[in-house]
Amino acid sequence: MGDLQTERLSLRRPKTTDIAAIFAIHNDPQACAHNPSDALTTPNQAEGLFQRWDEHWQHYGFGYWVVRHQASEAQLGFCGLKSMEMNNRRILNLFYRLAPTSWGNGIATEAAKAVVTWATARLSDLPIIARVRPNNIASQRVATRAGLVRREHLDCEGFDGFDWIYASTWSD
Repeated sequence: MGDLQTERLSLRRPKTTDIAAIFAIHNDPQACAHNPSDALTTPNQAEGLFQRWDEHWQHYGFGYWVVRHQASEAQLGFCGLKSMEMNNRRILNLFYRLAPTSWGNGIATEAAKAVVTWATARLSDLPIIARVRPNNIASQRVATRAGLVRREHLDCEGFDGFDWIYASTWSD
């Protein structure tokens, strides 16, 4: 599984050298405001999170990518897919979390579109979902712009509160 490229971004598999960036973003209260259970308080927790991400990559051949700006190679955040179960069905959970300094300029949308396009071409039998808090308008916009549609009948309680579900396809 190689890198993904967009007009402005390069997405690549995380490496151990990314643990500091994992910690910095997941330790930022603003970045985790809508999902406080994702917040990390120690670098050791970031190392553990990296290990889980790496195991997912080893098992499935995909996972969360590091989002970097092509021109500067600055790490902006993370975007990718996690294989999981929802309503007794295997799904791909779309995740995107960027440093707050990267918000507001379409970076999350550009990364999410690249990931959804990749998954649609390679794993078309699996629905892609995004779990979004009802008050997280920016994340709702990213999910919609990435091609996902609100599926109210799938809304459910999440780890940190009620989740609105956006999905690529879903047949009941």
